[in-house]
Parts: sequence; C-alpha cells; structure tokens
Amino acid sequence: MKFLALLFILACSHSGFKNSKHKDVITPIPELWKQGEAPVAPPGFEVIKFATNLKNPEWAYETPGGDILVTESSKKDSADQITLLRDTDNDGIPELRSVFLTGLNQPLGMVIIGNWFYVANTDSIWRWPYQEGMTSIKGDGHKIADLPSGTDKQHWMRSLVSSEGMSKLFVGIGSASDVGEDGLPGEQRRANVLTMDIDGKNEKIYASGIRNPVGMDWHPHTGALWVVVNERDHVGDNSPEDYMTVIKQDHFYGWPYYYWGKTLDPKWKEKVPKNLPRVAVPHLKLGAQTGVKGLTFYRGKAFGPKYRSGAFITQYGSEYSSTLKGYKVIFVPFSKGFPAGPPEDFLTGFLAGEGKTQVRGRPFGVLELNRGELLVCDDIGNTLWVVRSKDHLSIGE
Repeated sequence: MKFLALLFILACSHSGFKNSKHKDVITPIPELWKQGEAPVAPPGFEVIKFATNLKNPEWAYETPGGDILVTESSKKDSADQITLLRDTDNDGIPELRSVFLTGLNQPLGMVIIGNWFYVANTDSIWRWPYQEGMTSIKGDGHKIADLPSGTDKQHWMRSLVSSEGMSKLFVGIGSASDVGEDGLPGEQRRANVLTMDIDGKNEKIYASGIRNPVGMDWHPHTGALWVVVNERDHVGDNSPEDYMTVIKQDHFYGWPYYYWGKTLDPKWKEKVPKNLPRVAVPHLKLGAQTGVKGLTFYRGKAFGPKYRSGAFITQYGSEYSSTLKGYKVIFVPFSKGFPAGPPEDFLTGFLAGEGKTQVRGRPFGVLELNRGELLVCDDIGNTLWVVRSKDHLSIGE
C-alpha cells in the first residue's frame, strides 16, 4: 500500500499535477484602524469597538452567563490562548478582561456542554471542568480525541459545534493540500465534517469531500446543519466560488475531483477514480477567492424581521487573486429554511479604499450575542467589533 501511494505521488509530480502559483496575485498590506475609524454598517445600526489589543482574535463564544470567550491563534506565531471579556452593565465596554486558558495549540472552536468546556485545537479536542462565572481555568484538561494535522499547518482551523441535544460534537477539518497534489494518503480524515460522542468516542465521517469547512451553525427553524466552505485556489479569479450549504449525513461534496457539483478540476483530468459517491451540489455561491470563515444564523429580534433566521457570514479575503475580494461581513436572507436571495453587504470598510491594496482589518469569526447584537472578530485589526441597532432594542433582549 505504501509503495502504491509513493507511485501516486511521483506520478502526480511528473504529470503537471502541481499547486501552480496564481499569476498577478495581489498581496494585502495592513494599514490598521486609526483613531475614530470603524467598519461601516447599514443605516439604523452602529458599530462599537468592544475590545482591542488582542493577538489575532479568530473566534468567539458566549457563555450562558454572557461572558465572551475569544480564541487568540494564527497560522504563525500563535498566542495559543483564550481571553475572557465581561461586560456587566451592557455599555459595550468590558469591565473585566482575563486570560481564561493557555497552553493550547492553535485553538478555534469552543463549546460548553453541561459542566464541561470544550476546545478544538488544530490537532485535538480537549475538555475541562467548567462552572459558570469562572474567569480562568487552572486545572488539567483531558484530551478526548486526536484530530488530523500536519507540520505545514495547511487549513489548521477546527470549528466545533454541538448537536441540539448536546449528545454529539461536530468538527470541521480542512484538507492538508489544495487539491490533493501531495497524495491522498495524507488526507485521511481531512476535508470532512466529523462527528463523535461528547466523550470523543464513536467518531464517524458525517459528510465528506468538503475542502475547507469552517463556520457551522444549525438553522433555528429546520434544525439543519449549515457550513461555509473555502474552495480551491489557483483556478482563476472567478472560479470556483466559495459556498454555503446544508450538509447531510454521508453526502459527498466533490473534493478534490469536482467542485460545484460535477465540474471537473482540470488537475484531476483522467485521474478520477471509478465508483465515486454521487456528488452533492451546494446551495449558494459566495464569490470566488472571498475566504469565507464565520457563520451564524440570526435568532434575535433587535435587528428587525428582515434579518430574522438569515445568515451572517464573514469574508476574510483571499491572497490568491489579482484583486482584493471579500474583506466584509455579508448577510444572506432565508425563507422556509433556505436562501431566499443573493448575499448583500452588511459590514464593510475593512478595505482602505477602492482599488487599493491596503486593508484595515480582516473579519474572521462572527457571533450573535444573547442581547441580539452581532460580534465580529477582526483578525489583523486585533479588535472585536459589536454591531447593534441604534434604538438599542438589543439591550435586555
């Protein structure tokens, strides 16, 4: 088996099956927020700077008591910690800030189930005893599951959600390569959404062929699990498009052979295995090279009926395009459990100007707070932004 895998890798390397670099790639240059600057929301909303001086705030989670937990991690020079923020009087300024948990390995997804706090590192899932109101975790944790990872840190992020009955965990695992150019033996358990019991046992592949599933959330009415996915690079500026889709158990979404249904990736021409599962077609295109990351369905009332049950999605922006794309938070309206219109801009201003290469920030995680406000993690801006309605209906929601 090892010999066959070696032959596969050698054949790929001598047949043009390479991760060729995109020509005319534009590189974003950080030009961080100046005093008084903030992202721009639609009329009727205001944007508040909730917290600053974080180190790559990627993902956020709200505890039942209203504390905000933020993972500070990155591909390189990762802080590998979680910070707690507590805003006791709901004025948009945390009165308490503490280091909640350290010694992690590129953490991202978090979830609380009963008296347990779970964290998805890039290579494992751990849990610690948890009590509401605690401001730090000092005791030893327990590793419940190993996750596939690699030294190159390709697609290192591990999103994590629990089932509505709190009996299962779901974790998104991105591929180790762009399109399998390093050989498929190295992709075991990757490009999948995995599921397991809350003690880490009975792991299964829930859905497969998903190149890089990041943000996941359950639709508030149908209970279906939706995901946003980063598609492959080096095909072109306009194809293939990132997407959002409902994922179903045992369905196959095409990676690495196909994208958007059965559009064949030219790198896999005449190499597609026979007897592949039927390829599922995603539900909504979100633009090529936009770098979708966070996803949250809006369950509150503060933003008005237009936003109820719709999806907020962050577009982090890609570095494999000749123009800067993404760098904003978009909204997708839903009706009867499915997208009911094209994506529309909701939070912009992360680009320093039209046609420029400077970026003020890059939105990563997004979270609806218990009060109906929207919290956005600005990675390179090292800032958390909160969007709320100007009439402050969210207070006390």
